[in-house]
Amino acid sequence: MAKALIGYMNSDLRTPHHLIAENARLRARVQELEQLVLSLKSENDTLVAAHTELLESSIQEMQPA
Repeated sequence: MAKALIGYMNSDLRTPHHLIAENARLRARVQELEQLVLSLKSENDTLVAAHTELLESSIQEMQPA
């Protein structure tokens, strides 16, 4: 049980400092990429809505009067 608890502590003296720094860098990069994915999803939704609106207006123009 003690080993499991030590594994979750940031101050574990058995973990080399370069691994701690690399882990922090990777976590920051993952967070950055997650934010990018959310941004791209939002942009994609906006583009899909605009394209759908354009298609609907084109269809309306093609209908006989």
